[in-house]
Amino acid sequence: MTPAGTSSLPIIDISSFLDNETQNTDKRASAAAVLHSACIEYGFFYLNIEAFVDLSEPEELTRLAWEFFASPQAEKDKLSLANEDGARGYARLKENVTNGKADNHEGLDLYKPVENPDKTKPIWGENQWPTIPTFKEKYESWVEKMKTLGLILMEAMALGLGLTPEEWVDLRSQVDDSFWVMRVIGYPPLPDEHDGFSCGAHKFLYADPTKSALQVFLRRPGLVGADVPGLPREQGEEEGIWINADPLPGCIVCNIGESKLAHRMKGESLKRRLFAVWEIWTDGLYRSTLHRVVHRGSNYSIPFFFEPNFDALVKPLSAASRIKGKEAAYGNAGSQRNPVVYGEFLLRKVGNNFSSGGKGRYDN
Repeated sequence: MTPAGTSSLPIIDISSFLDNETQNTDKRASAAAVLHSACIEYGFFYLNIEAFVDLSEPEELTRLAWEFFASPQAEKDKLSLANEDGARGYARLKENVTNGKADNHEGLDLYKPVENPDKTKPIWGENQWPTIPTFKEKYESWVEKMKTLGLILMEAMALGLGLTPEEWVDLRSQVDDSFWVMRVIGYPPLPDEHDGFSCGAHKFLYADPTKSALQVFLRRPGLVGADVPGLPREQGEEEGIWINADPLPGCIVCNIGESKLAHRMKGESLKRRLFAVWEIWTDGLYRSTLHRVVHRGSNYSIPFFFEPNFDALVKPLSAASRIKGKEAAYGNAGSQRNPVVYGEFLLRKVGNNFSSGGKGRYDN
């Protein structure tokens, strides 16, 4: 049984940040404080965005995803990763690897368009789109909405961390031209001999819309939850419990992870990720959280990854130092995380072939 107080993720309402005409300072401060607490305690949270998204849009995206994955294999292979830069395009079932194990999903990977594309350079090619009517237009429209939402959430997180207006302007300049990534993922039924994972424990979210599919590991020293029958003990000896992150109407699940912020909605799986660079920005105050996808059905997922600008220099924020300096739990130790240029970080990640050495490009 999951202990009281840890059975579900917190729900964050950021409606006060959606209306630029109404500067409700108190409501924004309250929402930002709850968000800050969720990032520290859970690394995951529900975000209520009913005021931002027309729920018919993700339904249509899911329908288009279904149509693409139901296409003949020969048609999908026309968009193969090998046609471009090895990053943009279609990956067959089990091409991707997580923790040394082939993932039971297929996917279409899309990245921010670049100037002077050159498919001989990693991630510097061109996106490959299905010829399905309206597919490209509808997904490009969704990208624009997610970029806007990413900046809104960044502002709320900056307020929760206590950034000054000047510090927020500087941080915003590092993400205002996000080098975003979007994946359209199809999960077929699992074979009988499969261990139950569509994607193993990782810190990059590939969720599933069915109940008990997305599971989050909460670190809780001194607390050891019961293992799930038939599933490996992927958390090792770390103390804590696995909880379900089931979809809620009008909400998305957000993950602070190694490069991400993830969103998912009831009926579909829509996600965004914010990057582990949040671990660097907050000097470890916000930590990525282990999570996994468990399912035996057939579903579709559309993760959107809101990333920093390609040339952004990611380094610990002064606000994080101020928090750590005030709170005894963190001591007065200096920063333990080195700055990183986001584009260099991404190239190292994508530089891993899907099956090379048991590591995948979205692996840790």
